[in-house]
Amino acid sequence: MTASTDPEPTVLVERRGRLGVLTLNRPRAINALDLPMVRIMQEALDAWAADDDITTVLVTGSGDRGLCAGGDLRGMYRDARDGTHGSVDFWREEYDLDHTIATYAKPVVALMDGIVLGGGVGISAHASHRVVTERTSIGMPETRIGFVPDVGGPWLLSQAPGELGTHLALTASNAGAADAIALGLADTLVPSDRLAELVACLGSGSAGDALELLAVDPPESGLAEERDWIDGAYAGDDAAEIVARLRSSGLEAARQAADDIESRSPTAVVLTLAALRRAPDLPDLRAALDQDLVVSTALLDIPDMAEGIRAQVIDKDRSPRWDPPTLAEVDLEAYAHLFS
Repeated sequence: MTASTDPEPTVLVERRGRLGVLTLNRPRAINALDLPMVRIMQEALDAWAADDDITTVLVTGSGDRGLCAGGDLRGMYRDARDGTHGSVDFWREEYDLDHTIATYAKPVVALMDGIVLGGGVGISAHASHRVVTERTSIGMPETRIGFVPDVGGPWLLSQAPGELGTHLALTASNAGAADAIALGLADTLVPSDRLAELVACLGSGSAGDALELLAVDPPESGLAEERDWIDGAYAGDDAAEIVARLRSSGLEAARQAADDIESRSPTAVVLTLAALRRAPDLPDLRAALDQDLVVSTALLDIPDMAEGIRAQVIDKDRSPRWDPPTLAEVDLEAYAHLFS
């Protein structure tokens, strides 16, 4: 018999007892999302919503590197470079999927093991039960590539204690398990060697009981311990002033944060701060995702997105040429209509 040459499905849809399992299955790409994957997940969730035999949903990733490294950056690069807008269809359906997960009538357990970036945050941090492990590294790295946190990221990070979410978003830094819980991006720490047992328990019992049995107390959050200087430095709506306060604080961690912010796209930093400040005034996650779509679409026509992805992903020279090159030169008024 000739072996099948059919490609492996990019999302595995399974039933394990009363558990519906969605496994992102592109391990070589750290399970990065594309539009067909979003549609497979949405279709499964829609079907399971009306299926009384499924009581809990699990979102996980294949391989040992992480849940999901985000979306299709090469596709975004082509759209930004060529003036096309195919990415808008992806974002629209991706954000709808995030909203489905956030409002799902049944428990959704997200295993945020390993790397969880960008779009990976969207399919996990909106779940009802968000599980991290000692290997977790969560981030919204968008300002590195001339983009702005989306998938409801500004909505989530604006609800973090003090200015911790602002710090994470502007610096495009990553958070481990304890910091993710402190930021409000995750709920529960389960050691990675207990994940198989967790999945087995979810197939026969409730999510709450399974997590109560297998979770451990997280360590202290190093990020939360630095909240005094973070809250003071990141106050206000002016990114250039934030950087100036960071530089004058006398703390090495603050100076490093200033260096990080100034290496990111100035336009993306300014728009990220604007999105964070606008988020608390929005009525709900749906409105926040709609705002994300407006901002994301506009960024396709701004040079920094193509340049940032080129420098980080295409040529990998890590030397983006931002336009404009400094925070002081970004005219926020030119983008005010995005947040009206």
